[in-house]
Amino acid sequence: MPTDPVPEPTLASNSDQAIRVRLDQARARHWERTRRMSLLLLAVWLTTGFGTVFFARELARFEVFGWPLSFYMAAQGASLVSVTIIAIYAWRMRRLDRDFHAAMAPRP
Repeated sequence: MPTDPVPEPTLASNSDQAIRVRLDQARARHWERTRRMSLLLLAVWLTTGFGTVFFARELARFEVFGWPLSFYMAAQGASLVSVTIIAIYAWRMRRLDRDFHAAMAPRP
């Protein structure tokens, strides 16, 4: 009883492998940039949040609009820093995603 030969898997062409490598590199680069930006913004957030509390007595010597700087930073500064961080994140991620999609687009 003859058996049907099992077809051997075909290897991807060199162009398919080159595309896969290019896409993997684009993904890795995008993830690295995203992670680096997120860590930087988290460090800024931690520094401003912790620094204001830790140095509150020293910051109380300075005044902003008649209020001690430590109070101003706790009441207004934390909110302004948070909104600024969110705006920077959205702006930078839009650019990173646009660059990533341009790298993922098929090339002729």
